[in-house]
Amino acid sequence: MGLLEGKTGLVVGIANDRSYAWHIARSITEQGGRCAFTHLPGAKNERRTRKAIEAIGIQDPWMVPLDAGSDEDMDAVFAKYRESFDAMHYLVHSIAFAEREWLRIDGFTDTPRQAFLNAIDISAYTLVAMAQRAKEIMINTGGGSIIAMSYLGSEKVVPGYNVMGVAKAALECSTRYLAAELGQHNIRVNTISGGYLRTLASSAVGGTDAMADYSIARAPLRRAVVGSDVGNTAIYLLSDLAAGVTGENLYVDCGVNTLGV
Repeated sequence: MGLLEGKTGLVVGIANDRSYAWHIARSITEQGGRCAFTHLPGAKNERRTRKAIEAIGIQDPWMVPLDAGSDEDMDAVFAKYRESFDAMHYLVHSIAFAEREWLRIDGFTDTPRQAFLNAIDISAYTLVAMAQRAKEIMINTGGGSIIAMSYLGSEKVVPGYNVMGVAKAALECSTRYLAAELGQHNIRVNTISGGYLRTLASSAVGGTDAMADYSIARAPLRRAVVGSDVGNTAIYLLSDLAAGVTGENLYVDCGVNTLGV
């Protein structure tokens, strides 16, 4: 019997089969859990996300479009979820955005106001927005677990990460405040700080090409992180094994965060 047998939740952020959200969804499925999904608006994005989900072995997945910058879209997603499912045991937030132009080495000082605010909105505020809408469903479920994806650039300077690092810092701080307020309802909120993984999002950051090689050469485990590392950690946080864990940021980066140089 899997650790998530009989449990259901929402996974937000699968773009393709290389994203952390995909690896988390695969691990959830392997542990007996059921997933509902969102995808970026548009037929092309829907096809790409559907193909990735079907590669997990999920046929005819529950999918709805989500423009995370739209409160109306956010309301619609959770309303449709409630129509289809009577419980939400977990919520996986794995979305982030910053304009590629401002993710270049030595480009942070030039970040314009709107690009800065957009990064905070999509990468951090959306977690709060989703928690708002998941709260009542999870209370009726008897509690739940919310996780979001972060990165070491939230607290250390990673060349080129720039405004995304600021946004991830806001995400981690938001997680702690959410954990403090939602804990009384038996809702846990945590982040996973995953190591560098080549994805659509990470490829937009200038200066990241050497990160995988750096991890192999310098990380305590002498290897780069793989998707299943984060997927398995997500299972821990989403399951009852982590019933006493909330407001935390768990590093899954082969030890890179422990290094000084």
